Amino acid sequence: MPEDKPSTPEPTGYLRLFTIREFRAVFLAHALSLLGVVVSEVALTVLVYGLTGSPLLGALTFALGMLPYLVGGTLLSGIADRYPPRRVLVLCDVACAGCAALMALPATPVFGLLALRSAVALVSPVFNGTRMATLTDILGDGDLFILGRSLLRIVSQSSVLVGFGLGGVLLTVVSPRGALLITVCTFAASALLLRCGTRRRPARGSGGPALLKYSLSGAGQVLGDRRIRALLLLLWVPPMFMVAPEALAAPYADQIGVGVAGVGLLMCALPVGTIAAELYVGSALSANTRARVALPLASCTLLPLAVYALTPGLLWAMLALVLAGAGSAYTLGVDRWFVDAVPEELRGRAMTVHTAGLMTIQGVGMALAGLAAEFFAVSTVVTASGVLGTVCCLALAAEVRATRRTTAPAPAPGASAGPLEQPTELRDGADHHVTGG
Repeated sequence: MPEDKPSTPEPTGYLRLFTIREFRAVFLAHALSLLGVVVSEVALTVLVYGLTGSPLLGALTFALGMLPYLVGGTLLSGIADRYPPRRVLVLCDVACAGCAALMALPATPVFGLLALRSAVALVSPVFNGTRMATLTDILGDGDLFILGRSLLRIVSQSSVLVGFGLGGVLLTVVSPRGALLITVCTFAASALLLRCGTRRRPARGSGGPALLKYSLSGAGQVLGDRRIRALLLLLWVPPMFMVAPEALAAPYADQIGVGVAGVGLLMCALPVGTIAAELYVGSALSANTRARVALPLASCTLLPLAVYALTPGLLWAMLALVLAGAGSAYTLGVDRWFVDAVPEELRGRAMTVHTAGLMTIQGVGMALAGLAAEFFAVSTVVTASGVLGTVCCLALAAEVRATRRTTAPAPAPGASAGPLEQPTELRDGADHHVTGG
């Protein structure tokens, strides 16, 4: 009788993702794109400041990485559904590589550098939204998609921790314009990976109105649906308040007298908490459990910031930030509800609107925190962000809970329900399975 060969254990958690060839290509392309973005941000800041001697223009290069998101995410969101996704992803990477190549030219003036930086930021929400929608094609719209989205988010958070340091080291070896050539290579490599490593898929949407009208119509459908709007706000509002301690890390370090080293530690604490919690929640908790803890986590993720009312020292402030970052793991549960709520033909535009809104609202949060700190102590501003943000999160959690339980009125006899008008219990079918009914 032949001996039974020991079976190889199936990969679990995040490891399951890497058994899928297309995801491996998307993951590596994402890492390369991030590398290019981080290198270009550091190089451009140094380059613009070196050419002008203006701290304002140097800082503006960072702001221009956020401000055009709102425009690109609304006026161009239709691209994500109107055209085949692989073509959109490859062309976006090629466009970004071309912009970086023009930035690297010695003849490009400062105005040109800032305009090209804005162009890259204009393209980014379309690329990110299309990639997120494509992940549902590669991984399905179940648990694998949620883990894949989480892993890409973890890579993005990790880039905050190590990327700028590596960029600074790189500029000791090459000039800023030379570093921008590295960005060209990373975007080109990302385009090649996506072209050769992913399958061609048809566009989700069909022909019809002009692109601008199609984009605005999609954004209107997304924001006009009560359930989708509530989920979007729950994904947007906590980060809006969460950026306050990061944006004010330098003045808070000055307030408690910990110096420049303290600034770096304060800025690292939030992403450390986020990465650790997402890795644990994604690996150790089932989809059912992630769904059950999503709303409680969302409701209290900002609460640790209230400790700033005591003007804590560096160690306690870092602990509060790590805990606040850990609460961000609520997104793994909410992401699933969001995907289930959005009809497939609207998915690219919905993901693009989500990306644009997230970046824009964080920029607004930074600006408001900075403005408030002109009139109040930093500790007071961060405390207020934690308290006010918690109140908003509790209200949004209640709204999400209400929309998930509400059944929309049935359509009139002979009328067919549109994708956003079908009864809520039909759209919620997969969610009931996740949450155990």
